[in-house]
Amino acid sequence: MKLSVLLPLFFPIAVAHAASTSYPVTVDNCGSPLTIEKRPDRAVFHDINMSEMAFALGLQDSMVGVTGITGWYKMSPSFKEALGEIPELAPKYPSLETMIAAKPDFLFAGWNYGMKVGGEVTPQTLKPYGIDTLVLSESCIHTNKLENGASMELLYGDMAKLGVIFDRQDKANTLVAAWKEQVKAIAQQKAQSGKSTPKVFLFDSGEDKPFTAGKYAIPTAMIEAAGGTNITGDMQTSWGRTSWENVASADPDIIILLDYQTASGAEALKHFLEQHPLMKHTSAVKSQRYVKLRYEQLTPGPANIGAIKKLSDAILAP
Repeated sequence: MKLSVLLPLFFPIAVAHAASTSYPVTVDNCGSPLTIEKRPDRAVFHDINMSEMAFALGLQDSMVGVTGITGWYKMSPSFKEALGEIPELAPKYPSLETMIAAKPDFLFAGWNYGMKVGGEVTPQTLKPYGIDTLVLSESCIHTNKLENGASMELLYGDMAKLGVIFDRQDKANTLVAAWKEQVKAIAQQKAQSGKSTPKVFLFDSGEDKPFTAGKYAIPTAMIEAAGGTNITGDMQTSWGRTSWENVASADPDIIILLDYQTASGAEALKHFLEQHPLMKHTSAVKSQRYVKLRYEQLTPGPANIGAIKKLSDAILAP
């Protein structure tokens, strides 16, 4: 029997109830069907966050490579251990030549996460080489018009899809159920605290104009899950730029610093804010209310859950 898991954008998670996958299987892929004829056994995963989804499901034996890791940040010891002998095929975005040479049968990447709209590596350019491409749901905004903003279903849904595609449904469903319980407990703790909802700003990078998370980026959902509100959550994009005037006038209570763990990491961002003529007068900077989070904690992946807890702890701190 063909198992079909169609996950429309307005209902991004519909976990299959079968204990195992019967191939071919179809999942939603940014509003279009993606049919997988057999379980992938030569998969490539792009970026730390998507690779960590694979590790959470124990897919290392089905992977021939990862891309987009060391060109941006250092691997943590735990990531190195999980990666093992799996090679990094490209430090940043892979080329079509690199992908073809690895002879994969599956790629998990996203728009602006390893692929560019109209670029060299896309689902359309890979298909003639027998490579199926699952697109990261958070990035669908770059090719689809969406009404609803980001929710944690972006993470839950993609994990469910990977569970179906790789016949790891039980593992994926167990993980997602546990994550939901943790997020629910965090929300209950905030509700019981009686604390007001703080205004939160995420500072990724940029001096002239800050790069931050908008309506369709998962940090907006994470901030809400932690009990805050994203001051740039009305930006009609996933990740994009705003102005310092807009940020300062919103007067954030807490600032998330994206820590790339490089010379221009969180401490450099903090120093910049404290010298900025507008930002140094904001409540967050004056009260030194910062939360440092790493890239993989702020892009869809298993690390989101711990990041929500860390932000929640900062919100609830006296």
